[in-house]
Amino acid sequence: MSTPIILDCDPGHDDVFALWLAAAHPAIDLRAITTVGGNGLLEHTTRNARIACTVAGIDGVPIAAGAAEPLTGALHPAENIHGANALGGPELPEPTVSLDPRSALDLIVDVIESSSEPVTIVATGPLTNIAILARERPDVLARVPHVVWMGGSTGRGNTTPYAEFNAWTDPEAVALVLDSGVGFTMVGLNISHQALITPEVRKRIGALGTRTAVFGRELLDFFCATYEKAEHMPDAPLHDPITVALLADPSVATTVRSRLDIELHGAETRGATSVDLLGSLGRRANADIAMDLDVERFWRLIEEAVLALA
Repeated sequence: MSTPIILDCDPGHDDVFALWLAAAHPAIDLRAITTVGGNGLLEHTTRNARIACTVAGIDGVPIAAGAAEPLTGALHPAENIHGANALGGPELPEPTVSLDPRSALDLIVDVIESSSEPVTIVATGPLTNIAILARERPDVLARVPHVVWMGGSTGRGNTTPYAEFNAWTDPEAVALVLDSGVGFTMVGLNISHQALITPEVRKRIGALGTRTAVFGRELLDFFCATYEKAEHMPDAPLHDPITVALLADPSVATTVRSRLDIELHGAETRGATSVDLLGSLGRRANADIAMDLDVERFWRLIEEAVLALA
């Protein structure tokens, strides 16, 4: 039986692979794609979601644009990692997949309310759209069994010394979603840095020979080049698809139950995720924290997904 999901994303190189895995894996029923400003401006992330579907032959999944800015403050896209259009590297085709006229909020509400089964939300960007759902339609969020989010870290950050990019971009959104009481899983840097795009991985993806594989290899080459320059990591981490992989095959990673909070005000720590793995604060556990990745199983899932697409 497949798990119905909405993928809320900000494509972004790694978001594209999360989208492809969600569309291709038989254990996932991708009901909708919503976009948010994050890795790039909303106009770019929305177009990139349409391009990702166009390249891979994914049709019939509605795509709607959501929040262009975080709940407070301005958006600062990750151009140093993803490029000016948030999908640097390959020549981008004109998308043939259309944009749904509904807003992301309206599409999320419609999909959840029309479903006879609970719909899980997978979020691979800032949590702005999900926070807006929590604020404006808490009755609908109450029907969501789980939010699986790529963001945060049990340790250090990648945008500031303590904050990961998605958490740092909109920490108020993270706080709102956590305060809602919805089931929550954090897939942070601590696990995503185990999913390294080695030269062997890139070679294996490219050797699949499909149109999707060729495009994907070009994405990975660019992503690794920018990571080497920005973070001195020649093998970039493919963060986002771990969220989908956890739902498709829970044995791909271990999780622990813990307390998760986010810093909103610290001059040096705003956006930092506080994960109380030792239970030292005595607070109620409110999240599942992804910890250890079965690396070979994860890459098999990615390869199988890419091969299954156009």
